[in-house]
Amino acid sequence: MRVLITNDDGIHANGLRELYRAVSALPGVEASVIAPDSNRSATARSITTRSPLWVREVAFGDGVKGFATDGTPVDCVRFAQLGLLDERPELIVSGINHGSNLGDDITYSGTVAAALEGIVLGIPAIAVSQQAENVGMGWCGREFDFEVGARFTAELVRALGAEPMPADTLININCPAEATTNVEVTHLGKRLYKDELRLVDEEPEGGRRYEIYGFEPSFKDEEGSDLSAVARGRISVTPVHFDLTDRAGIESLRGRDLGEMLAVARADAPSSGGGPPPGR
Repeated sequence: MRVLITNDDGIHANGLRELYRAVSALPGVEASVIAPDSNRSATARSITTRSPLWVREVAFGDGVKGFATDGTPVDCVRFAQLGLLDERPELIVSGINHGSNLGDDITYSGTVAAALEGIVLGIPAIAVSQQAENVGMGWCGREFDFEVGARFTAELVRALGAEPMPADTLININCPAEATTNVEVTHLGKRLYKDELRLVDEEPEGGRRYEIYGFEPSFKDEEGSDLSAVARGRISVTPVHFDLTDRAGIESLRGRDLGEMLAVARADAPSSGGGPPPGR
């Protein structure tokens, strides 16, 4: 099985190195690395469209090399899909992230974004993140123990080689800071953000500089959620898919007279001769 390993912390991150060692040791697995050349945390699903991207080989030691790019985590997956590795990967594994990606946080995460790009392209994917020590339920810190998370992820890769998940499903793994013997299949939980508008600097000309993110969040303690599982020292394993359509919302919208709204909009709009708006 051909496995692409990527991340958003950069190709030199310890979490990626630990993950590569564990996955590449599996029999029958051919693991390759394409990762950002530096930290791209919280870039979500951003892509690089306005300039070409550099790619350079980076030595891992023991004769192993990976590719580093000045692009985003999503760009890394695109590189693999478009032929940088000669053959298309059969599984994307993104991580191990330095900090958890739980609940609503996954929408900001470059780690999860790389895995999402896999399922957009029809490639099953895993995102794996490690809670930092001594930071409670926050995102980041300086001390991480990736060993259990890497080995657990490798075992999941082994299992998926025998019995794959659907190609439109990614698995989001979060490991608690402390060693654990418990694992739980979960749903995404709800973060309670505590962001503030904090003035940190002012210029004589009137410009002001603010901090608006990064203050310690809490969470809704809900049975079965990924946040609650990790808070109780368990590894959380959450299946995620990309279909964002609100099925109930479809029927609700169909119950509204959207045709009448369009008729009003057209009646109120300046005449344009019936053609498309300028610039189209």
